[in-house]
Amino acid sequence: MAACAATLWAVNGAVAKVILASGISSLRLTQVRSGGALAGLVVVLLLTAPERLRVRPRELPFLAVFGIAGLAFVQWFYFLAIHRIALGVALLLQYTAPLLVALWARYAYHEPVRRRIWIALALALAGLALIVDVGGGGRVSTAGVAFAAVAALTYALYVLMAERELGRRDTLSLLAWGFLFASLFWAAIAPWWSFPAGRVGDSVSLLGNLDTWHAPVWALLAWVIVPGTILPFVLLVSALNHLPATRVGIIAMLEPVVATIVGWVWLDESLAAVQLGGAAVVLGAILIAQTAR
Repeated sequence: MAACAATLWAVNGAVAKVILASGISSLRLTQVRSGGALAGLVVVLLLTAPERLRVRPRELPFLAVFGIAGLAFVQWFYFLAIHRIALGVALLLQYTAPLLVALWARYAYHEPVRRRIWIALALALAGLALIVDVGGGGRVSTAGVAFAAVAALTYALYVLMAERELGRRDTLSLLAWGFLFASLFWAAIAPWWSFPAGRVGDSVSLLGNLDTWHAPVWALLAWVIVPGTILPFVLLVSALNHLPATRVGIIAMLEPVVATIVGWVWLDESLAAVQLGGAAVVLGAILIAQTAR
């Protein structure tokens, strides 16, 4: 489930790139993503098990922090980072989150973290550095690095809070309440009545090797909402029922590996031998982590 979630997020990155090329901003795309995920999850729960949406007043503060700091902030600070530093550097910094999860599990929860987990984390980060080609140049901004570091912190917070709350609440209702607070946050930042609705009906090129193909923006937004948001979030949180957060975080590092391959096949982005080597290192790290029973 964690691997499928990472794969769906990687493909979603290419779809999002096409949407952003249509003129819809990253903030608005994230707003649609949160609002659409909220609507889809609530509909499913109302049709199947409406009682699971019930919440006690004392749960609301936790769910608000989970939705805003865990779901909204991780996207917001990531977008702030990539406006100031190279995408690859921002991606590498954000994927230090599994290391933060392992450190928290070891020193805050006092859980045993096996030596091979630390080895796997080190290998995974080294592989990611090769994939994103950190030494390949690009403008480095102190503010951009700080924003990417906060994105890593909020990603780690999201995983740890989800793991903790699953003992009391099911996956779908946890995400529904989380996306509710995330959507309220985005509505306060960018009111819906100023949304550029006229662009939704436009038809845009799929770019790269598919540049002769076109798709309506509304269909691409639907992809971002369902296979790009609802399914991977449900899969990742559900994986926490079967694996500890430390290992789930390492498996999620498949995302930049698959994203690099998708960028090569679809968007005609370069894929050097060093990047293929980095992908192999990350996959090896995930396999090592899986042996840490």
